[in-house]
Amino acid sequence: MNQNISIADRTKALAIRIVKACTFLDEKPGVCRTLSKQLLRSGTSIGANVREAQGKRI
Repeated sequence: MNQNISIADRTKALAIRIVKACTFLDEKPGVCRTLSKQLLRSGTSIGANVREAQGKRI
């Protein structure tokens, strides 16, 4: 992995991958759909946490 990529760009890329995975899981019935919703909420909140932390440093 290239360490020159900013944390904001890495969390954005992670969020995009999570959304794609959740789209796939959401098509499956039952537990997969439930897990998909939780993964989407928790996985995409990482970017918001990073932005908030960066704002506190300034």
